[in-house]
Amino acid sequence: MSKYVPDISSRRWALIASDRLHRPSESDDSKLNCPFCPGNEKVTGPEVFRMGEGEKDKPGWKVRVIPNKFPITDFHEVIIHSPDHEKDIDSFSLSEITLIFQTYKARFNFYKEKGEVMIFCNHGEHAGASVKHSHSQLVVIPFQINLDLVSSEPLHNVINENKYFHVYCPEFSQWPYEVWLAPKKKEGVFGDIDDKEIEDIAELLKKIIKRLKKIHKEDSKWNIIPFGYNFYIYPKENWYLRVIPRFIHRAGFELGTGLSVNVIDPIDAASALRGEDERVADVMKKLKRY
Repeated sequence: MSKYVPDISSRRWALIASDRLHRPSESDDSKLNCPFCPGNEKVTGPEVFRMGEGEKDKPGWKVRVIPNKFPITDFHEVIIHSPDHEKDIDSFSLSEITLIFQTYKARFNFYKEKGEVMIFCNHGEHAGASVKHSHSQLVVIPFQINLDLVSSEPLHNVINENKYFHVYCPEFSQWPYEVWLAPKKKEGVFGDIDDKEIEDIAELLKKIIKRLKKIHKEDSKWNIIPFGYNFYIYPKENWYLRVIPRFIHRAGFELGTGLSVNVIDPIDAASALRGEDERVADVMKKLKRY
């Protein structure tokens, strides 16, 4: 059972969850014994939600939601992105990513009256993943807990946009190549998202993760650490999706002071992430002059 421990002076909380110690290691994971692969449905806890076909706890699903066997909070779920053991978001089709976001919305709205609903994804062992098979998680945190979260940041260093979303690197970026996806429509919570907005954010997230993976692969400064990333959806009003590439480790200065050292200027990060789109836009601007 998890417990919340407050620090009276700072109003911050620590969450003690000793059951997490028994999680499997990603290095031990394989397609043959992966609990998230089709055919192994009985190995997990009882299914609570699915996208796709078939009976509960049997194959046929496209996205599957189960209780986390090693919970952080009283309500803690695992959202299995796909039956495919090898693929991740950057190689999913847009329809597959759309199903993931539709699942996020359904589970967010299911729990929103019980507490703050935090949806997050850890990709790579050093980013916190304990199972290789692509998945994300949902936890519900009591309303009375003071969450130490970054509120919506001003729009700077825009990488991309479409009808419903901006993609940008905030001036406040704490990690190299940190990226935010923020809706143009303000004030709502994530659970208010509609189907057209889901399609838009699915397309943008796929593009961003592919570009981050390319930067990681091609730059020797970063690829000494396996590619990994985290993203989470802000649980309150004025929501956003924050992508944090794990190109570096945090060290003593950051841990001791609470200050983040970002070795990449967000202006340069946005320029690198715009990539080919930026060069094409420059060419189009020149053509319009003639």
